[in-house]
Amino acid sequence: MALPSEAIKKGITKAPHRSLLKALGLNDSDLERPFIGVANSFNEIIPGHLHLRQIADAVKAGIWAAGGVPFEFGGIGVCDGIAMNHEGMRFSLASRELIADEIEVMARAHAFDGLVLIPNCDKIVPGMMMGALRVNVPAMVISGGPMMAGELEGEKIDLNSVFEAVGAAITGKISEQQVARIESCACPGCGSCSGLFTANSMNCLTEVLGLGLPGNGTIPAVDAARIRLARRAGQRAVELVSEGLRPRDLVTETAIRNALAVDSSMGCSTNTVLHLAAVAHEIGLDFELSAVNEITAVTPHLCSLRPGGSYHMEDLYRAGGVQALMKELLDAGKLDGSAKTVTGKSIAEQVESARVRDADVIRPVDNAYHETGGLAVLFGNLAPDGAVVKESAVLPEMLRHRGPALVFETEIDLVEAIGHGAVKPGSVVVIRYQGPKGGPGMPEMLTPTSAIAGAGLDQQVALITDGRFSGATRGASIGHVSPEAFTGGPIALVEDGDEIEIDIPGRSLNLLVDEQVLKARAASWQQPEPRYQSGFLSRYVKLVHGAEEGAVVS
Repeated sequence: MALPSEAIKKGITKAPHRSLLKALGLNDSDLERPFIGVANSFNEIIPGHLHLRQIADAVKAGIWAAGGVPFEFGGIGVCDGIAMNHEGMRFSLASRELIADEIEVMARAHAFDGLVLIPNCDKIVPGMMMGALRVNVPAMVISGGPMMAGELEGEKIDLNSVFEAVGAAITGKISEQQVARIESCACPGCGSCSGLFTANSMNCLTEVLGLGLPGNGTIPAVDAARIRLARRAGQRAVELVSEGLRPRDLVTETAIRNALAVDSSMGCSTNTVLHLAAVAHEIGLDFELSAVNEITAVTPHLCSLRPGGSYHMEDLYRAGGVQALMKELLDAGKLDGSAKTVTGKSIAEQVESARVRDADVIRPVDNAYHETGGLAVLFGNLAPDGAVVKESAVLPEMLRHRGPALVFETEIDLVEAIGHGAVKPGSVVVIRYQGPKGGPGMPEMLTPTSAIAGAGLDQQVALITDGRFSGATRGASIGHVSPEAFTGGPIALVEDGDEIEIDIPGRSLNLLVDEQVLKARAASWQQPEPRYQSGFLSRYVKLVHGAEEGAVVS
């Protein structure tokens, strides 16, 4: 079978192409090797990406050793923590589409025979996977790995600890000096933030989807095993080219259902629902939000990592990692072991020797943290097309809640209201016009959710938004409400004092207002002007779909 790179190196008409390749230092024998694109999202603003040059060097060494030629190229990346609670957060989710486009452009323009994708944080992981599925040349993911947890006075802390400290400070519970101590210890070095937040959730799911080698999600960024894994990833990329094993051979409906099962058993970030829907879209697969509830209903919650629990990614690695968790689920009949992976083995073959080394970090099925999985999709007259909540991070007393709405249209207004004591126990806070089009870009709401938790209100106050939440969020935080306010969804019609009923176990979210009253409000509602009239986000608003479809652009 002819390789794509032959289009730029075979025949007399390709002499100019070969001349340019030789300008890179390649010789004639190099031109006989497979060409492997190495997509490196290194930059100097994301802590999770600061060390990716070292990862890329190991990948390239592996490619050369296996008989290929590596071609490294860069890619953009947004640090969600640094982009949080200002204009930058509007660009985070939207950047996922640009990253997918970058992979498509570079791979097709330069006729790469294979790809190695080096992401680490948040939208970069799914963006690169989406691009690889679009191009569909042999490809694999090697992430930079998770950050170690910080430590203060013998207690492990992380980035979420800092956000919650801010919430405690603005309500007078702790001093600014105490916040400064926490901020200086919470993030001790490179890697994706140390809890089971969005980046680590997605890196773990690459192993389940078949695109990452065992250990990709959990080997710490500072561990030498991460470098060894990167070298092996480079070698394996060349082997995949000769075997003809492509991303769409691996990422199938079976693989996505497996990913949802592992997602549920770990209590991953709610953002994974958006990203798995987008991945499904790339392979032409319909993704129904109701499938999340179907799978979580029969999948036990076996891991309780931050923010819902006390463990960090380093603990999951020590306990056996994603492979050991998959072995537990497979033995319980909760996974389809026939799914293929980049190792060349099926899931069942791959996890055969895996074992759990700490039965509290990864609990057995008969001693699960919860009998059902960590995510839930709610439906009702406030969210006809669905809303998503991390059920495993909700306190028991907030699983069912009814209270008066307190409506905001910016998160800054909410944080100020918390500081002034205006958010009363029992309230249901609503932040709207934050969806894919209204935000635009579905800004994450970690600052207000952390402020609620830091103020000690997470046992009494729920938050609902058509935006989304950081994977570091805990509490009764319900996001992705669809349809969004900007398109006239029911969340646009909520007024202060309206009663809202939340029933997470019952999977329902309802606005307790008479239907005729809602019709009258809808008749007088007017769509606001888009926040951006030019530039990237202006184009994004015109093309983006709803959260229930993964906020994809088409």
